[in-house]
Amino acid sequence: MKTFFTGCLTALCFSGLAQSKQDTTKKLNEVIIRPYFSDQPLLRSTGSIGLVDQAFLDKQPSGSFVSAMNTISGVRMEERSPGSYRLSIRGSLLRSPFGVRNVKIYFDDFPLTDAGGNTYFNALDVSAAQSLQVLKGPHGNIFGANSGGVILIQPQGTIPDSTALGLKLEGGSYGTFRENLTLNKQFNKYSFSFTQAYQRSDGYRDHSGMNRKYFQTFHKWDYAKNAALKALVFYSDLHYNTPGGLNESQYLLNPKLSRPAAGALKSAIEQNAGIYSKTLYGGISHDWQINEKLKHVVAVFSSYTDFKNPFITNYEKRKEFTLGLRSYVEYQQQKTDLNWKFNLGLESMQTATDFNNYANNSGVQGALAVSDKLKAASNFAFAHFSADLFSKWLFELSASANLYEYGYENIAPVAIPKRTNSFDIQLMPRAALSYLVDTNFSLRASVSKGYSPPTLTEVRASDNVINVDLQPEYGWNYETGLKYQMLNNRLFIDVTGFYYNLKSAIVRRLNDGGSEYFINAGGTKQWGLETTLALWVIPANTSHFIRGLQFHNAYTLSQFKFDKYLDKTADYSGNRLTGVPKTTLVSSADLQLPKGFYAFLQHNFTSRIPLNDANTTYAKQYHLLQAKIGWRNLRIGKTPVEVFAGADNILNANYSLGNDLNALGGRYFNAAAKRNFYGGLAVRLNKI
Repeated sequence: MKTFFTGCLTALCFSGLAQSKQDTTKKLNEVIIRPYFSDQPLLRSTGSIGLVDQAFLDKQPSGSFVSAMNTISGVRMEERSPGSYRLSIRGSLLRSPFGVRNVKIYFDDFPLTDAGGNTYFNALDVSAAQSLQVLKGPHGNIFGANSGGVILIQPQGTIPDSTALGLKLEGGSYGTFRENLTLNKQFNKYSFSFTQAYQRSDGYRDHSGMNRKYFQTFHKWDYAKNAALKALVFYSDLHYNTPGGLNESQYLLNPKLSRPAAGALKSAIEQNAGIYSKTLYGGISHDWQINEKLKHVVAVFSSYTDFKNPFITNYEKRKEFTLGLRSYVEYQQQKTDLNWKFNLGLESMQTATDFNNYANNSGVQGALAVSDKLKAASNFAFAHFSADLFSKWLFELSASANLYEYGYENIAPVAIPKRTNSFDIQLMPRAALSYLVDTNFSLRASVSKGYSPPTLTEVRASDNVINVDLQPEYGWNYETGLKYQMLNNRLFIDVTGFYYNLKSAIVRRLNDGGSEYFINAGGTKQWGLETTLALWVIPANTSHFIRGLQFHNAYTLSQFKFDKYLDKTADYSGNRLTGVPKTTLVSSADLQLPKGFYAFLQHNFTSRIPLNDANTTYAKQYHLLQAKIGWRNLRIGKTPVEVFAGADNILNANYSLGNDLNALGGRYFNAAAKRNFYGGLAVRLNKI
């Protein structure tokens, strides 16, 4: 089964480790990716890349990306309460009190990360994505400022799909309900897709309910043999309550509690603490194959977010508007022993944000306290060269020149005219190669520079002070690895070792009132090992009782420590990096049975996690077990129906998925749901 992902940035051709049903002796299809403009087999890629396709997303709980993303070695995704994402790739969650920092995310041809460095990943419903490709380690060479990595998301509907109309309904524990409608249609040279989703939950903890309304449409018009237009629009209306962190005694006594009142500070329930976020995003791209050697791609995009956050201490409102452009040209030469490509392009965007903070009168906006206007400009030019020699050596050399600045203007309580803070131009190179030893074995190595300026929400954090002293973090990443496949591609092994020396690391701090601010720490030294294994124990077939059995394993070892880190009078040099488990191990088994029956089982082990920079408090290690069973070939009349049921946290573990790091008063813990269940059905019509 092959699917094809076309597009200038996020092109991914992913057939998966699946075998032809017609010929059980036939080799499994090879995985093809396109992370750096050029199509290449995953076996020959020069970097460490994690993949999550539609089939794998379907096996995971559909209410969140967390479970699927955490199956990728080197990636940790958390959810403090339903809807509240945090994400890190190979490193620190210290910059992510909520949301995504130091990671660049693209949605098809369009940057989802704004010029201010923020990404509303939680605005997307799971049904919006058809696959995800994670480029681990800094990739500023063609994607601009990032010190952690890049995620390339393929929107629903971009891969040709035989399903014309689909409906999925799901319900579960804690008042969970999901509904998802998809429509795909092809009219000769024009195709479109429409995705609509609604999700709501009461949440496991007190005051942790959420709901999301989501609409997305994708269009493609191949108006000429050598040219195509694409358009993407989505709208997300997300609300979730924020129950707040608990100290250890509260967490152990009753993990369902929301943050109680403390002294003069009211409780999360009294202040109706939560997030209200409405986002409208749109983009148009044009792909023109001028001749067999020369191509031009241009994309324009824009977004608007209306953000409200009644918090314990204040009520914040933000209005954010982004406008940007990305364009490049590509020239290629193909010869018998040497194929090479050269790309030259630029990306430019601006994000204007109005910050307004009011008194929070039990969830009602009070008097204005502080008002500021900030505007970030992110601009970079990039060049990329790749050469494939004798179909064995693959060389890649690329770099970008990055210019970042922000302007700020104080409106209240005292009006101060606009000022600008500019950072020096940063050159971010990457050099990489891979060598195909034989048809089943490859070696690779790369060196790259990471760079990530402070985001607007770090420059102007919840302490309402514009911190012009906050500097970008940067560092060099060195990595090497190998990939091996055998048994007619039934077995795939990927091993990566890396060292990342990050300087001026941005870390989160809390003042005496509980408001956050950010500082530059001395840096980090990050040694890591990541392994991925995929094995078809029994390949797909149509003749045996077990129609297919696949095993998957992802292991992460993170030896991450602070380097020369002084905070006032405390010396944290040599301490473990806060928020990062030393070891994670995620294993799964996918069983296919006759008549469309299937079973999926997944286990996640996460070692203990340091919760403060002093390393005096740790979250305990935990084991998570989840399972899903279903039947795909049920029919109601002539309508094909899939029914399924699943369970999460089967071992009933008591754990915190999303700790508040360096929390004031020891309020580190945000308890995750105990054992819970879900079930539902999906209807697919191939013709309408």
